[in-house]
Amino acid sequence: MEERYVVFRGHDRVAVGTRLEAALAARALADAAGVLVFGPDGRVVDLDLSGSPEDIAVRLAPVEAPRGRGRPKLGVVAREVTLLPRHWDWLASQPGGASVALRKLVEAASRAADGPDRIRKAREVAYRFASAMAGDLPGFEEAMRALFAGDDKSFGSRIDAWPADVAAQMRTYAAEAFASDQPADLASTSASSAE
Repeated sequence: MEERYVVFRGHDRVAVGTRLEAALAARALADAAGVLVFGPDGRVVDLDLSGSPEDIAVRLAPVEAPRGRGRPKLGVVAREVTLLPRHWDWLASQPGGASVALRKLVEAASRAADGPDRIRKAREVAYRFASAMAGDLPGFEEAMRALFAGDDKSFGSRIDAWPADVAAQMRTYAAEAFASDQPADLASTSASSAE
């Protein structure tokens, strides 16, 4: 799925699209004051809007990175890992060796942390956007407290008074912040066992 960028002029959302689409929309508004482009991470993105639309398209075209050493199909990257001798001994005794065991451990840990990481990231993205667009709006501090407390009702009531496009974008960025931190299969299991 392609990352989405958002263009605001003042408190009005004027475009949503790819990086190129956002750049072209911002270029069309270059003479207007208060035009900001936000990346998928909620940060303001500084785009070079000089030249023609074709020039912008060439500048923003993806560049293929040169392949390094390693196994290209897997994208293996070698880095240093420091462990105690007993850890190395345990890794050496695992089927497939240290690399296979470490990859399995990392995969298991990343799956276990998926819910909390997703929620934390959504809160950070929403906070960055809110700081840029709503820092001076009424209820900003209360809305941010509700966001980080996971209180979706209070959060929604605080941003309802904000300009419609700002509030709508906040809801988009914060949607995952109020989701369950349990994987979907665990959440449905605990819900059915509670009945």
